[in-house]
Amino acid sequence: MWIEPYPDFNPKRPLFICILANTETAKIPNISAAGKSPELTDYTPAADAELVETGRPISISEPAMTPSGAPTPAVLTRASMLLTGIPCLFINSGLNVRPRIPAIDINAQPGGDIRDGHAVAGVTDIYKKSENFGRKIAKLSDFVIIGESVPGGTTTAMGVMRALGYDGKVSSSFPENPLSVKDKVVSEGMRRSGISFGSLKNNPLRAIECLGDPMMAAAAGLVDGLCTKTVLAGGTQMISVLGIIKALGLKRDVSIATTRYVASDPSANFREMADILGYQAFVSDPGFGSSRLRGLRMYERGDVKEGVGAGGAMFAAAMMGFSQKEFREKVEEVCDIIFSIS
Repeated sequence: MWIEPYPDFNPKRPLFICILANTETAKIPNISAAGKSPELTDYTPAADAELVETGRPISISEPAMTPSGAPTPAVLTRASMLLTGIPCLFINSGLNVRPRIPAIDINAQPGGDIRDGHAVAGVTDIYKKSENFGRKIAKLSDFVIIGESVPGGTTTAMGVMRALGYDGKVSSSFPENPLSVKDKVVSEGMRRSGISFGSLKNNPLRAIECLGDPMMAAAAGLVDGLCTKTVLAGGTQMISVLGIIKALGLKRDVSIATTRYVASDPSANFREMADILGYQAFVSDPGFGSSRLRGLRMYERGDVKEGVGAGGAMFAAAMMGFSQKEFREKVEEVCDIIFSIS
C-alpha cells in the first residue's frame, strides 16, 4: 500500500482547499527553498495555485522550483485533482502577489518577519472570517482536505510550537535542513515579543500573532467552522496548526496527511508530534525513486518533501482508488506538459 494507514473514507462530496500566504520570514537568507531565490518566494504561492488550477504558472514565466531544480509539489496536487476530479478552492490569506485565477480573498495582510515579534496582523479577524467561510463550505461538502503554500512556513511553525510548549522539530524544502538558522530566527522572535517556551499554551492566537503566519489562523478558523471530517494536508507546518486547534480546545474530526519524505525526515519529528497531539497521521509514498524524471527523483534525496497539500492530494488519490503507479505516471505527465511550455 502506498498510503499508511490506507484511507477507508467514502465521501460523497470531497473538496480540496489550499490556503495561500506570504511571510517576510521567507526572505531571510538560507531559510526557504520554496523558490529559486528569497525574493521569488513572493511569487511561489500564486504560481503554485495557478499551476494546480490551469496546468501552468501565470504570474511568473516558469514553474516554481527549488534552487537545485526540483519541481514544486504543486505538480503532485495538480495530478491528483486531474485523476480524482475533486474540486479545488484557493484562499488568499495574505499575499504579496495575487494569483491570476479565482480565489477567495479574506482581506488579510501578508505575514511579517518573526524576528520583529509582530508576525501577523488581524489574527482574530482572519480566524473569524475563515470560520464563517468554513460554515458555508460545510453545507457543500462532507469531507475537506486543507493544504497550504507558505514559503518560510516551517520556521513560523517552529516558533508557534515553541510558544505552545512543544519541541516541534520542523522539516525543510532543502535537502540539508537549516535548523540552526531557523532556531536563531525563532529565538530572536521570542525574545523580541517576550515569549518563553510554553508561555502561550493557553493563547494560541497570540502565538500566531507574534511568531506565526496568516495561513495558521485561516486553517484553524476553517476547521472550527467546518465541523465535518477534515484532513490537514501538509507536514510540520500543519502539525503546528494541529497544536493550535488543540490549544483552542476544538473538538473536531481532524487528521493529518503528509509525504514519506517528511515523515521519514530525521531532522524533524512529524510522527512523534502527531502522537503527542493525539491526531491520526496518514503517510503517502509516491515512489519517485522509480520515476523517469530527474526532478521527481530529487524528492528521494530530500528536496522539497511536501507543500501545496501534496500529502493530502496523494491521500485523496488513494481514497478514490488510484494506485501509486497511476499517480506517479500522472505526475510525470503533468511535468512533461508544464516544462514543455515553460
